[in-house]
Amino acid sequence: MRSRRGRAAVATLAVVLTLTSGCSFGPPGPDQAGSAPNLPGPSVAATASAAADDSEIAITVLAKGLEVPWGIAFLPDGSALVTERDTARILKVGPESDADGLKVSEATRLAEVRASGDGGLLGIAVSPKYASDKTIFVYYSTTTDNRIGKLVLGGPLTPILTGIPRSAEENGGALAFGPDGFLYAGTGDGTPTGTFAQNPKSLGGKILRMTTAGKPAPGNPVKTSLVWSSGHRNVQGLTWDKTKRMFATENTQPKFSELNIVVKGKDYGWPKADGKAGNAKFADPLVAWPTADSSCGGVAAFESTVATACLLGKRLYLLNVTGNGTVLGTPQELLTGKYGRLRALVAAPDGSLWVSTSNQEDAGEPDPEDDRLIRLVFSDGGAGRS
Repeated sequence: MRSRRGRAAVATLAVVLTLTSGCSFGPPGPDQAGSAPNLPGPSVAATASAAADDSEIAITVLAKGLEVPWGIAFLPDGSALVTERDTARILKVGPESDADGLKVSEATRLAEVRASGDGGLLGIAVSPKYASDKTIFVYYSTTTDNRIGKLVLGGPLTPILTGIPRSAEENGGALAFGPDGFLYAGTGDGTPTGTFAQNPKSLGGKILRMTTAGKPAPGNPVKTSLVWSSGHRNVQGLTWDKTKRMFATENTQPKFSELNIVVKGKDYGWPKADGKAGNAKFADPLVAWPTADSSCGGVAAFESTVATACLLGKRLYLLNVTGNGTVLGTPQELLTGKYGRLRALVAAPDGSLWVSTSNQEDAGEPDPEDDRLIRLVFSDGGAGRS
């Protein structure tokens, strides 16, 4: 494991990407609490594009020298909490800044975490009632299982759910509060043959929906079960769009990496389906990319656009998703090969996108600045506008 000290730094550039008008940013939804930190602005002035549907994107490196940043969640003051998978640290990024950019500090380090393979300190979610309860939730690995726990920063970690299957490469880790106020978690199957994904009694290969006490949430498909959907191999990203439609990434399938629209009680096919199944028993993905071009982790939604960050593909994909759940046009690529492996992706309270690199791991090829947090702002975008 590499030992490095995270510190904030800033570098800026601007690129132009042709997007449909539906890809512009707007104000955050009502379930996104918080205000923007005092972020450094891009040094390159925005210029008008020649075409009406063009959009210029300002890209700012907010922090350097991190170690496999996995999850990002925002506090009400606009600062971000960032998990490091292998060090078991939760970092606080911003809202304060200085001449070097946003300040990065260690908020806490969780002794309970045992990192190996793609397991460790993974997803993070901030309580919708944080202003009063100061509680955050994390998805983490031990030597024997994966767990979800809660804590007040600086205080003890209390497990609320244990027994999620632990393996070398399929540990899931997505964690987010939905617009309904309940906590959702994406888990990994954890077996070579997909044994758990189709087993309704197993927590593996599922999307789970729970209360903040780790109990089945009211309205789940089975009253006594945490399972919201099944047939997944390795869910590492969850988000909702402005219509409260849910999206999830499917990672580490042999042939395809998927982006799914998740519907209550549906079976997404693993291990009987890798990509599109063409079988009414299973829900087909919204999009399936060859694994070598994708292997996507984080996912974020803004306006009519859904974006996902990819590890093997070393790029972002941006999709214009229609109201009836189809993709309009061809998914577009951004940052291809510029920063290496991309993992976390979230929409910030100011409407910008934050993405993390994942080059400080065995599969990566880090440069001296890795790993990084990167901010993207669309020039025609309202909130978060450069």
